[in-house]
Amino acid sequence: MPELPEVETYARDLAGLLPGRVFRGARVTWPRQLPLNDPASLDREIAGRRVRTVWRRGKYIVFDLEPSGYLIVHLKMSGRLQVAAAASPPNPHAHVVLALDRGEELRFHDPRKFGRVWLVEDADRVLGALGPEPLAAEFDLAALAARVRGRRARLKPLLLDQRVLAGLGNIYVDEALHAARLHPLRPADSLTEAELTRLHTAIRTVLAKGVAARGTSFSAAGYRDLTGNLGEMQGSLAVFRRTGQPCLACGHPITRLVVAGRSTHVCEACQR
Repeated sequence: MPELPEVETYARDLAGLLPGRVFRGARVTWPRQLPLNDPASLDREIAGRRVRTVWRRGKYIVFDLEPSGYLIVHLKMSGRLQVAAAASPPNPHAHVVLALDRGEELRFHDPRKFGRVWLVEDADRVLGALGPEPLAAEFDLAALAARVRGRRARLKPLLLDQRVLAGLGNIYVDEALHAARLHPLRPADSLTEAELTRLHTAIRTVLAKGVAARGTSFSAAGYRDLTGNLGEMQGSLAVFRRTGQPCLACGHPITRLVVAGRSTHVCEACQR
């Protein structure tokens, strides 16, 4: 699933491409991708709305529209956005296609059909329950402490909870916990001040590196950016999907665990 760095890459690229562009309508062949709208109403209500800007909130891409409203996209497991000429060959996995002016389309490529699209007047209807943004300036050590102190939950599932922090997913939680030398099964309320400081620094550092690398791609069929290029973070991962390989910090073999149903990668020597 695309996480904060991958979604941020999309949002930045779209913010440089779509402001001022006008939607002309929508074509939907898998209505379940519209939790709050139906195909006919989306087609009718998106027409004539202009893109003011594009930004990211957690793992959501948000199109701020004029004269009002928000188009919100969650890529889920296999989603990918493409801007293509309307006359170009159709994409069989693009189940939501938004017509643009100048003869182009914004295509939501999603083979597994788990992605979601909303057109709403109030963005909080979709985004209101999200926790703070871990790369925001106001997300300081005190902000992290307020989210985790007194919580008995284990670190891995707690950090995956989008109500606690917005945007973290399996890859970057594993990487951040390794960088902070914290085991994913540690109870959050057991962290010392020094450990909280390490965790705060690790979360921000790992995410910033992921953004700079334009995301993580593990295969040609996985995450690609708006123009179809792969991310570059996979070459810098310390533990994720490195089961059995030596830890880059100490040489101990990386172990794979299952935590809260999620594949989890850890160095049992560094992360005791």
